[in-house]
Amino acid sequence: MNYEGQLMTQAPPARPNPGMFKRNPPIAGEAEAIEAAKNGDAEAFSKLYALHKRRVYTLCLRMLGNVSEAEDMTQEAFLHLFRKLGSFRGESAFSTWLHRLTVNLVLMHLRKKGLNLVSLEETINPSEEDAPKRDFGSRDPTLTGAVDRVALERAVASLPPGYRMVFVLHDVEGFEHNEIATMLDCSTGNSKSQLHKARLKLRELLRQTELATAAPTEAAK
Repeated sequence: MNYEGQLMTQAPPARPNPGMFKRNPPIAGEAEAIEAAKNGDAEAFSKLYALHKRRVYTLCLRMLGNVSEAEDMTQEAFLHLFRKLGSFRGESAFSTWLHRLTVNLVLMHLRKKGLNLVSLEETINPSEEDAPKRDFGSRDPTLTGAVDRVALERAVASLPPGYRMVFVLHDVEGFEHNEIATMLDCSTGNSKSQLHKARLKLRELLRQTELATAAPTEAAK
């Protein structure tokens, strides 16, 4: 059985530990495995699958918000990688290249389902109540600091699809707004507006979680 057949019969990757919002450092032996896999070494490709399946699954789950779809898209991403690995030139980190490949596949999947990736009702100039501060579109230290990562993952999963997509692409995967605008076929201002509103919603969800957690403690006093 060739590698594609082996991959499709493997069990889906284990569920990742939530909250790991940092990129992985270079992995020992990865470069050698990439070169060997390019030359048709199935064992080397299996090593790449083992090294990266968890991160790819996590990315798919964050973007899709659906476990079954995330598992399917993880398999699809590695099948696509199997066919496209020869085009990897090492101009960026392999994980970055693989994540971009995965993002593009997920976006294609969503478009085929006829989903609007970013709401066109979002305006470039939000209302004064929601108006972004001077750091509009930059990283939000409130959401990248020492917060409960489990609560943050749950809050991200609860975001409306458009908000979640932009938040994951920008704050988790590190894409710039001009790149996100191209991916989602929207304006840069629209991407920034979505991100700002996603952060506002996340703060609200996290406050609700804190209040719900604190209530039993207060009641026990």
